[in-house]
Amino acid sequence: MRPAIPTDHVPPTPAEELDVLSADGIRLHVEIHGRPAAPTVLLAHGWTCSTAFWAPVIRRLAGRYRVVAYDQRGHGRSELPPGRLRYSTRALAEDLSAVLTRTVPEGERAVLAGHSMGGMTIMAAGGRPEVAGRTAAAVLVSTGPSDLVAELRVLPDAVRAPRLRRLLHRRLLRSRLPLGPVGPVSRAALKYATMGPGSPADQVEAAARIVHACPTAVRASWAGVLDVLDVRAGLAELAAPTAVVVGTDDRMTPPVHSHRMVAALSDPQGLLLLPGVGHMAPLERPVEVAAEIDRMAAAHLAATRLPSQQRSLTA
Repeated sequence: MRPAIPTDHVPPTPAEELDVLSADGIRLHVEIHGRPAAPTVLLAHGWTCSTAFWAPVIRRLAGRYRVVAYDQRGHGRSELPPGRLRYSTRALAEDLSAVLTRTVPEGERAVLAGHSMGGMTIMAAGGRPEVAGRTAAAVLVSTGPSDLVAELRVLPDAVRAPRLRRLLHRRLLRSRLPLGPVGPVSRAALKYATMGPGSPADQVEAAARIVHACPTAVRASWAGVLDVLDVRAGLAELAAPTAVVVGTDDRMTPPVHSHRMVAALSDPQGLLLLPGVGHMAPLERPVEVAAEIDRMAAAHLAATRLPSQQRSLTA
């Protein structure tokens, strides 16, 4: 019998939905939750996920903020790119720029929070003036700027040879094998690779349904980008106050990445270590993740928004 998904993890109904075109014409699905006249928080999800991943965090932020969440290209309800050339860190940055420009009027700013590839998106866009001008602060969750394969901790420690570890991790990351239906074996594998050992069955089920919904070709195409990803230049140009969050048991982007990011940031605002938490921190510990986003928003966002932001953005 499959575990039920907690009510907390069921995606809330958005107040508004938008289609936003990126620079290359790819259509992005955008959802707006919470209070229309409140300050804005924008959420960018990670590899193989969707806006549904942020459900428990959205529920905790929607009472105080206008929460914008979007599906990365190829994920969720966003358009499937027609070829591998449409998958790149540049595309990630352009997508974020398009969503921000559409949902945050000029002269206003938002707090950006990105998980995994979503955090890499924020770093990739670090040098873009149209993004910097709309960013009050950032929160980077369970992510890293480079050397992702070299730092993976999915294989057991018994595999010690660095070259062999990198080779096997690369093959695992780039696998084109379909995930198939969610079952006991796939849940156990997903929990081991991406979640803390104490994660309850219902949380694992919620994560598995989200990850398994990602098309195989999309998963593999983005894996090719992550394999060689290097957004350190954008990280160095990220001028906004930035907080970093990571689980101590994160095998996908271990804490070593977070320490490097804090050292490279121009305005670091702290490193939150979540004991026993894996890579899926927003699902595993939504209270703490939402609280960190709220802390950054309270410190760096104006309490009110301009009247121009109180209109619908569907036009």
